[in-house]
Amino acid sequence: MTRSPYPSPASRRQFLALSGGVLAATALAAAGCSAPDDGASTADPAGASAGSRTLTRIGLDYPFTQLPLYSTLVKLSTAAAKKHDVSLLTTSDASNPDTQATNLTTWVTQKIPAIVSFPMVFEATEAIAKRALDAGLIWVTYGGSLEHQSADIQFSFLEGGTLLGEAAAKWANEQLGGKGKVAFLTDSTIQLGRERTKGMIDAFTKNAPGVDVVAREQAIDPDTGLSKSRAVLAKHPDLNLILGVTDAAAYGGFKALQQTGRKATDAKTFVGGQDGAAPSLLAIKQGTFYRASAALAPKDIANAVVDVPLAVAAGKANPSVQVPITLVGRGDTARIDDLLAQNS
Repeated sequence: MTRSPYPSPASRRQFLALSGGVLAATALAAAGCSAPDDGASTADPAGASAGSRTLTRIGLDYPFTQLPLYSTLVKLSTAAAKKHDVSLLTTSDASNPDTQATNLTTWVTQKIPAIVSFPMVFEATEAIAKRALDAGLIWVTYGGSLEHQSADIQFSFLEGGTLLGEAAAKWANEQLGGKGKVAFLTDSTIQLGRERTKGMIDAFTKNAPGVDVVAREQAIDPDTGLSKSRAVLAKHPDLNLILGVTDAAAYGGFKALQQTGRKATDAKTFVGGQDGAAPSLLAIKQGTFYRASAALAPKDIANAVVDVPLAVAAGKANPSVQVPITLVGRGDTARIDDLLAQNS
């Protein structure tokens, strides 16, 4: 189990203060550095260019180092970068927004030519991203959009939630006669979470209006998903469905149901999540009541980490990408095996 990768309100305030202070301290160093050195051949204050430059280094800042995806993403992104004779640099933020601010500011000061960052606090990261663009660097936002960026990498957030909600509603109508109880494990902190949550809830409630929504709880990690689901089950022991904004949270709900006596193959229970996390994929493959995941392929994400900054450097129009997402469930054994292999 892992703790939530998102910061508390206090941590967000600390991050805002730190990022402002560190940027002020390094303003003179960053100002006037109109061309990134040792990695990019030309400057581009806007973060994109009508011309072309050659990248030899890309920095990947993925702060949630405790998640299984981190090591997988670094491994696959490093391999993808090598194909283009590009070196991949990484930060070690340990899910700490203050550390992320420091590491990103250091990269801007060092003029790492292209930075791909998953901001923990999007509003605070704007200042760092702006400083990167002003220094002639490429800034790619991972998992959402910033005002100051060269491009972004998104994961079909709304579509993923919609796919899960529709699949769960179809199951509820077929297996429960359109009746029952559902709990949603949601996220309201960042764009990714908000759009996934909206797609999931809107699609489910539209297509299964007879199912009672008994809870909407903030949860993105297994521990929180477990504790919030147990609390819901204490009030609603006959809960039929748990749908998660992430597979991590949904897997916590899956364990909560089992811990409170639900058999893993119960025919009247449905758990589903989003991301394609390995434990969830295994549970689906094993025929449990964890029935669906709106899954991303790690290779697709890794390729985007490299391809998007290269596209910006080449001056290509519309370099941003939406990484495709697909729903997997029982019967999708070949697809599940492929995703598990990518996660190994």
